[in-house]
Formats: sequence, structure tokens, C-alpha cells
Amino acid sequence: MTANPAPSVLPLSVWPVAQRTARGQRAGRYLDISGNHPAKMLPAIAQRAITTYTQPGDITLDPMCGIGTTLVEAIHLGRDAVGVEYEQPWADLSRANVELARSKGATGHAEVFTGDARYLETTVDPALQGLVALVVTSPPYGASLHGQVRARPGQGVAKSHERYSRDPENLAHQSFDNLLGGFTTILRGCKIMLRPGGFVVVTARPWRRAGELVDLPAAVLACAEDAGLIPYERNVALLTGLRGDSLVPRVSFFQLEHVRKARAAGTPHLAIAHEDILVLRNPI
Repeated sequence: MTANPAPSVLPLSVWPVAQRTARGQRAGRYLDISGNHPAKMLPAIAQRAITTYTQPGDITLDPMCGIGTTLVEAIHLGRDAVGVEYEQPWADLSRANVELARSKGATGHAEVFTGDARYLETTVDPALQGLVALVVTSPPYGASLHGQVRARPGQGVAKSHERYSRDPENLAHQSFDNLLGGFTTILRGCKIMLRPGGFVVVTARPWRRAGELVDLPAAVLACAEDAGLIPYERNVALLTGLRGDSLVPRVSFFQLEHVRKARAAGTPHLAIAHEDILVLRNPI
């Protein structure tokens, strides 16, 4: 069989995934402590990806599953799911969120492995190789986009939960080049797990480093092609609510703070109100 040729212009659509706040989407569906994770995928993004690219009974994989968003949404939709999480506390929380979903009627089955996704073939049950219909994941960002804040009257704000851990082996703490190299390795492992024609959905957004815009989505596409995956679609996850013809901002404190500082320095920036949804396909 020959590989499907990549289209010259990738199809594009807008996913309105922020009609409810992130907290509202997780309320009662995830344990409250899940809010402490520094980088959580919106449940609505996982839901849209799973319903679009899989059928009931299919297997979904998240090689960096965090609190288990992909797994929880998959089993609520009647799919099975597999997750890998590098850090034990988050792996335990992912399992707990899966158990909560099952207690609320989710019909799918999910399993979480604790390990390094760069060694996916030896971390996940090898019997799953060639069976996964969909991979949903996101590379880690820097601490400037993560965390929670608490106002302290007269003392500014206190930031917390902005780090995954202090383990230097975690990709979140490595250089940008090492992050991309590690993510390429992860995607190669995902390709082995995918069935022919299976999909990979990666959420990514640009961010600013020392004032310069880092085009992470373009870098992720390069990683995917190096891993042997075919670009299929490039969608937009709109991170603002829609109310008729108006947008309801849902910009984080950190983005607003960066915008304020940039304007004060005479180099105005705009807040980022979307994530790229990069859809890739395993050759048939």
C-alpha cells in the first residue's frame, strides 16, 4: 500500500470549545484536585477529537495524559483508552478520575501506565501495537503559561502549581530543541501504536519567550513529518465563548499580565485566544 499524499492546503475548521469555562467543563466530572495540574486540556477539545475521528469501541491513546482528560472523555463516549504519565502523582490522579467517570456511568475501559512516553513501545502493552484509532495529546509548555494565581491585598499575587515537578528529565524542563526531539520520539512511538489510517490530534499554541513569538504549532508539524505522519487537517480551537456576534474572553491571568507589560514597554502584544488543533494521519 502507498501512503496517502498530504493535501496542498490543509482543511480548516473552528472548534467552539469554550462555550463554558474550563472549570465549568470539569465540575463534577473530575476530582477537584485536578485543577492543580499546570497544563490541562479542555475536555471539550478531547470530546470533539474523539467524536470526530473514532467510533464507539475504538481505542484512544494519550502518551502524556496528565489528569486523564483524554481517557475520561473517551470512556464517557463509549471508547476504550490508554494513557501514559511520567509523574506518579498525576498518573494516580488520572486513574482516580477514570474511576470517577466509571462511577458516573462511563462505559469504556481505560488503563494508565506510569512511565516515559519516549519509550512508548516498552511502557504500553505491546499487544496494542497497530490497534489504536486515535492519539490525543499536547506537548508541555513553559511555566509562563501555566499555574494558578491568588490575590494578596497590598502584596500583588502569589503564583502556584506552575510546574509539573523539578525532575530535570521531564520534557517540560528541557530546552526547546530537546523538547522537540523528545516529542518527535514520542510521535514515532505513537505511529507504531496506531492502526493504518489512524489519527493523531495535537493541541499546540504559540507563546512568547524573551519577547519573541515561538511558533510551536509549526515546530510540531515538522516533528510529525519527521516521525512519518501525514498532515491531515489544521483546525482552530477557539478559546473564547460565542454569544451571538460577540466573543466572551477567557484569557488567562498570565496572558493578560504579559500583554500589560508589553504595552507598558512600548511593544504591544495581543492575547492569544486560540489553540491550533493539528490533525495527522498514519499512512494506510
